[in-house]
Amino acid sequence: MHIHLLYFAGLREMLGVATETLELPAEIETVAALRELLAARGAPWTALVTTKNLRAAVNQEMAGQDARVHAGDEVAFFPPVTGG
Repeated sequence: MHIHLLYFAGLREMLGVATETLELPAEIETVAALRELLAARGAPWTALVTTKNLRAAVNQEMAGQDARVHAGDEVAFFPPVTGG
């Protein structure tokens, strides 16, 4: 199944990519499993599992780690942001 991935803010800078389309293995069914799959690419991708408070959205709706991922979905990752 193909999904579209988006990376924002400092995460985009760290990974050196803003967007990609990925063919997922059938066993990847949740946001958490997707993060683990991407982190297995090695540094700097391990940030997807080591960054505290990393947020995700599936089809532009904020989603928890147990959210299901389906063919054609758009999954976005947002690192924590500070400001003032």
